[in-house]
Amino acid sequence: MIVAMQEFATEDQIDAVIQEMVEAGVNVHRTTGSSQSILAGVGPTQTLDITVFEQMPGVMYVHRISAPYKLAGRAFRPHGSIIKFDNGVEIGGKEVAIMAGPCSIENEAQIHETARRVRASGGKFLRGGAFKPRSSPYAFQGLGIPGLKLMHEAAQANGLLTVSEVMEISQIEPMLPYTDLFQVGARNMQNFNLLRELGKVRKPILLKRGIAGTIEELLLSSEYILAGGNYDVLLCERGIRTYETATRNTMDISAIPTIHKLSHLPIVADPSHGTGKRDMVIPMALASVAAGADAVIVEVHPHADKAASDAAQTLYLEQFDEMMTKLRAVATAIGRSI
Repeated sequence: MIVAMQEFATEDQIDAVIQEMVEAGVNVHRTTGSSQSILAGVGPTQTLDITVFEQMPGVMYVHRISAPYKLAGRAFRPHGSIIKFDNGVEIGGKEVAIMAGPCSIENEAQIHETARRVRASGGKFLRGGAFKPRSSPYAFQGLGIPGLKLMHEAAQANGLLTVSEVMEISQIEPMLPYTDLFQVGARNMQNFNLLRELGKVRKPILLKRGIAGTIEELLLSSEYILAGGNYDVLLCERGIRTYETATRNTMDISAIPTIHKLSHLPIVADPSHGTGKRDMVIPMALASVAAGADAVIVEVHPHADKAASDAAQTLYLEQFDEMMTKLRAVATAIGRSI
């Protein structure tokens, strides 16, 4: 149930509505715009008489939400969410943010060289895996917290934010000092215990779509984080598994405008995992921005062909520079910037 308050409704009026909802056994999540508050009621709302709320002072309208996701739906924040970071970077506004870095943090020289080039080309985030979920138990699993510290140092030296994957609950606390954006990988999209714990964290979360996940399932997964009180969630389209074998995954560009229609949460595109092929990353990054992506995350490496993981889909630094030049042209054409 959504209760939209009138513009400039008083705090007393808002508190009265919240109290009425709580007494009815409903959990209330409040979001406030420049002049209007939206109250989302989660719980046994089907049997409530909404006319009781419609008649309360300060209420503009009330309606039930038919979608199973209540807080992720656009009705909760009709104008969309903008995720703000401590250094002033925003995702969800006019500017398209670029996140780039190696699939795996390998050593100090690699991550520092990458950070310098990402910053020089206009990137805002340095990505890198410290804990790597790999299909084979014998593949490189990452450097763990020591690797994360290396990335944090490289990012700070170049004025970048960091994004890295968290795989389990026990990793959240040790990662906090070194991570500006927690990434939940495709394999963990429905790890609901992890999502619940991330709902308690007061740092943004990048939630990737599962390899066989529907858009509704992605939005429902984000609901676990939002229900915990963390509203700073970014959704990520990273390709899904289909019967097609020409690419590693099928990059679902149509998911970008679809999610914008259904949800207020910003959407990030990952053309590296979306295709699994280096020569397809730039075209799909361009298509993603044209379709409305609020950010793009790609894998880059000084020696891409020798990367410890995902070498086939990793851009060389020179290719990253080329991508940034082309992305600026597309962003300008649709009234955005990079």
